[in-house]
Amino acid sequence: MFRLRLYQRYLVRETLAAIFLVLVAFIALFSFFDLINELRSVGKGGYGLGLALLYVTLSLPGLIYELIPIAVLIGTLYALSTLARHSEITVLRASGLATRDLLMTLFRMAALMALLTIVVGEGLVPLSERLAQELRTRAISNVIAQQGFESGLWVKDGRSFINIRHATPDAQLSGVRIYKFNDSNALESVTEAARAEFDPASGWQLQDVVRNVLEGDVSRVERMEALPWVSAVTPDLLSVLMVAPERMSLTGLVSYTRHLEENHQKTGRYEIALWKKLIYPLASLVMVALALPFGYSHNRVGGVSLKIFAGVMMGILFYALNGLFSNLGVINAWPPAASAIAPSALFLLLAAAMLWWVERR
Repeated sequence: MFRLRLYQRYLVRETLAAIFLVLVAFIALFSFFDLINELRSVGKGGYGLGLALLYVTLSLPGLIYELIPIAVLIGTLYALSTLARHSEITVLRASGLATRDLLMTLFRMAALMALLTIVVGEGLVPLSERLAQELRTRAISNVIAQQGFESGLWVKDGRSFINIRHATPDAQLSGVRIYKFNDSNALESVTEAARAEFDPASGWQLQDVVRNVLEGDVSRVERMEALPWVSAVTPDLLSVLMVAPERMSLTGLVSYTRHLEENHQKTGRYEIALWKKLIYPLASLVMVALALPFGYSHNRVGGVSLKIFAGVMMGILFYALNGLFSNLGVINAWPPAASAIAPSALFLLLAAAMLWWVERR
C-alpha cells in the first residue's frame, strides 16, 4: 500500500491548507463583487434581493471552478515561501531531498486539486449555472437571451432556418417562424406560429399556424389551429444557449458541437471550450511547478508578501491568457487544441525555465 513519508504529508498538509484558505478568501471577495453587480438588476420584474443572493449562491461552483488553478498557485507560493522563511526547505534540501522529489510531492497534491476541478466542473457547474440563469431570466423577463439579434434567436435545423422571437426556460416558444428550403436551396415554405409547446411524448406542437407554401411562381396560404413540428431542436438544446460554453458539461459540449456540425455551422468556440475542459484540470500541476522555484529563496524581509504579489499577477495573467487565446482561436480559426493548450504550455515552459535556473544557482 502506497504511503506518503512524514515530510511529504507535512508538505501536502501545509500546502492544501494554504490553498483552501486562499480559495475561501477569493470566493468571498468575488461573490461580494457579483452581489454588488446583481444589485443593479434588483427591482426588475420579480427579481428581489433574496433571488439575487440565491443567484450568486448558485454561481459559486462556476466561480470555484475558475479560481482553483489561481488558488493553487498563490496557496503553494505562500506555503513554500513560509517554509523557506523558516529554513525548512533548506533543511530538507540539506538532508538530500532532490528538486524532483519535492516536485513529485507537490504533483500528488496538485492531482487532488485537479480531481476537485473535474468534479466541480462536470458535476456541479453545468447544473448550477443552468439553474442560476433560469432563475434570473424567469424573474427579470422570463425570456432566454436573444443571442445578439433584435429579431430573436436563430437556429439552423437541416434545411430549415428557425427564428424564435421569445423562448422561456420552460420550453414555451412564441413568435416562431420556420424558413424551409429544398435541395436546390430554393425557399419552399414559410411557417409562422404564434407559439409552440413541447410535449416529451409527442414533441413540438405549433399553435395558431399560418403557412405560406411556394410552388414555382404560385403560393398558397394555409391556416391551422395546431400543427406538429418535427425538429432536432429540443428544450435541452435551447437551454444550452443559456450557459456559456466554458461552463457546459463535456457531454453537453459534444452534443451541441455535433448538432452544429450536422447543420454545417461553425463549431470553433465550442471545440475550444471542449479542449479547455479537458486541459483545465491539468493547470493545477503547472501552477505548483511554477510556484516551486519561489520556495528555494528565503528572503526574510518582505519576501512572502512580494511572492504573493507575484503569484497574484501570474494568476491574473493566466486567467487573461486563457480568455485571450480562446477569442483569438475563434477569430483566426486556429486549431482548437492549440488555442486551449497554449496558456498552460507557456506557463509550463516558464516553470521549467525557472526550475532550471534555480538548479544552476
